[in-house]
Amino acid sequence: MRSPRSFLPALVAASAVLLAACAETEQEGGGGTGAAAPASEYPTEDITLYVPYAPGGPTDLAARTVGDCLAEDFGSAVVVENREGASGSLGMQAMIQGGNDGHSLSLIAVPASATNPLQEDVGYTNEDYVPIAAVTEIPSVLAVGEGSRFADAEAFFAAAEQSPGQVTVGVPGATTSQAMELQRLAEEYGVEVARVPFSGNAEMTTALLGGNVDAVFINASKDVLENIEAGSFVPLAISPAERVDYLPDVPTLAELGYPELTNSVSVFGLAAPAGAPEEVLQTLEDGVRACLEKPEVVETLGDQYVPDSFIGQQEFQARIDEIVEVYGPLLQD
Repeated sequence: MRSPRSFLPALVAASAVLLAACAETEQEGGGGTGAAAPASEYPTEDITLYVPYAPGGPTDLAARTVGDCLAEDFGSAVVVENREGASGSLGMQAMIQGGNDGHSLSLIAVPASATNPLQEDVGYTNEDYVPIAAVTEIPSVLAVGEGSRFADAEAFFAAAEQSPGQVTVGVPGATTSQAMELQRLAEEYGVEVARVPFSGNAEMTTALLGGNVDAVFINASKDVLENIEAGSFVPLAISPAERVDYLPDVPTLAELGYPELTNSVSVFGLAAPAGAPEEVLQTLEDGVRACLEKPEVVETLGDQYVPDSFIGQQEFQARIDEIVEVYGPLLQD
């Protein structure tokens, strides 16, 4: 929101008009004030959109799809640069160093972007960036392999209760939302499983199909949905508060008796450095909203992953705040 401004009394109105006219003349004549161009002219140069992860992944796809759309709508190039490494922090650092005039942006992956600075010094804090709009959201799914001894979610959780720490579940990293939700499962509901961290979906898939873990708690990305459709994965539960229409028969964890476990949903969206002009942020938010209304953009991103209700600046910030509130204490223990 824009900050309220105080206005000069009518007694000095003429002086204010004169000063404004002088400032406008300096801008038009290239005066040496060093001020940025008015936000109404944004963008005035190419936009760099950093991706804190390697090419080819869901963040990369989201960035390039929306970047191409914004470039077409804005009439200015959006250059996507992959700066993978350090759990996504290198891309965030590059964005912040690029300045806060709106020409340096990053794709963020929440919860990761919000939880990274809670664990260690990664070169930025959650106060150093502001979210613009979400592009996609991907829930997590608890799945077992074909022929598993667990016929359904009830059998899985019953076994976990009867044999604490004996049922093994693969997760994409020790401090991911999936791992932290399973930690909360133990601490808040007394159901303890053994969390087995992997580097990503590919390793987790191999481990599950090879019988090295009993289950996986994994992003329901396209490769996972393909395994479910093929019958290699059998979904037991889904992480959002409500069921998803592309897995309509899969109950939520909340339905199964764990109402607090709804935060393991990866939200990918755009962010800018803190201090970016509100008018620029609004222009970008409106631009993303327009892109997500285009059928070709939705098809490329995956219709199932584009939020049903648009998630703008305020809603996206609320998501980040909730993640920090819920996961912060777990990460700092």
